[in-house]
Amino acid sequence: MNTKKSAELFEKAKTYFPGGVNSPVRAFRSVGGDPLFIEKGKGSHIWDADGNEFIDYCCSWGPLILGHANDQVLNAVEKTMRNGTSFGAPTRLENELADLILTNNKFIEKLRFVSSGTEAVMSAIRLARGYTKRNKILKFEGCYHGHADSLLVKAGSGLVTFGNSSSAGVPESFVNETISVPLNNKAGVEQAFKKFKDEIACVIIEPVPANNGLLLQGKDFLQFLREICTANKTLLLFDEVISGFRLSFSGAAGLYNIKPDIITYGKIIGGGFPVGAYGASKEIMSCVSPEGGVYQAGTLSGNPVAMRAGIAQLSQCLEKDFYKNLEEKTNYLVDGIMKVNSFRLFKMFKLGSIFWIAFTEKESITSAEDIDPNSMNYFKTLYHSLLENGVYLGPSGYEVGFLSSAHTNEDLDKTIKAFGAAIKQIQ
Repeated sequence: MNTKKSAELFEKAKTYFPGGVNSPVRAFRSVGGDPLFIEKGKGSHIWDADGNEFIDYCCSWGPLILGHANDQVLNAVEKTMRNGTSFGAPTRLENELADLILTNNKFIEKLRFVSSGTEAVMSAIRLARGYTKRNKILKFEGCYHGHADSLLVKAGSGLVTFGNSSSAGVPESFVNETISVPLNNKAGVEQAFKKFKDEIACVIIEPVPANNGLLLQGKDFLQFLREICTANKTLLLFDEVISGFRLSFSGAAGLYNIKPDIITYGKIIGGGFPVGAYGASKEIMSCVSPEGGVYQAGTLSGNPVAMRAGIAQLSQCLEKDFYKNLEEKTNYLVDGIMKVNSFRLFKMFKLGSIFWIAFTEKESITSAEDIDPNSMNYFKTLYHSLLENGVYLGPSGYEVGFLSSAHTNEDLDKTIKAFGAAIKQIQ
């Protein structure tokens, strides 16, 4: 595969940006080699600077549930942009997208648009602290919630810990307000509530952890969190930046029929444009400025381009059998790959239109501790072989894959064939 132009662009980029990229995983450090510079995308396919074509299962890390450059989204955006791209003032489109979301989601009553998933989570945590008048938050090892200071905390030794910062530049005082507990561990959660009684503002979790592998939690664990939070007057915060509108229109909350107190959403509600949102009951959201004392603002929050793209995308997600068809495609792909994976070199975990490849002998992986770091060496070989055979995944073995409505049966069959070739190479 010729990657000369991508290599040249990367060398130039390194003179402009730290590591040559504007987000760490793009640097291909996890898989080796130089990153591909993408020129365009259409439907389920992308093309790089050298003209190489790939079937894309990254989908901009999930939000492109309709595929790239969806015609309805593009037409709506083009028309909107001709009237202006940003006003820093209210527009009718904010009302329309909010109505579309709230009318079809029984788990929130009001929401606030922001510009990213990280901003949504950061704002939601501030809201939880403001509402409960408590400072500490409880998170789980293996869940990622963006790069806000209080969330860049990894567990230390022990079942319940304040842990350590996973990034330079995060003050120790921030770390001391964040309790880190292993996933799928009820005893750890119970111990945390006993140790920090009446101090925990919220428990934050990806109800479908999909940033460090696909660490599927049982409904009983999520229901346990709901009950212990209610008993301790602590808010349950579902980070649905990935799972929201991807697993169902009402996300994992709808899939499991568990009502959290606050939910955060990401770029999927903007058709791939920079946007996010957090929502809750009317009572909790009344604490947000200017109605309440919890401050949060943003010049580009609810900008008309993202709002119009979101209306165009989510309207298609509401079409009959949309999510059923996506899940059927995912099942077809995963079943086909596992048929050519005759020596069972890896396992595949899936939920809805999300899948993950894990080089493991375990039947289930529910926590970060279950992942063998050495298994990532096998993923490197798989990854580059798939690229050579025209299949693009996120460049890390810890990342999940996504299907879109644009993926065709022909795409799926070609992908299964590419996996067959890659598996032979690994063997």
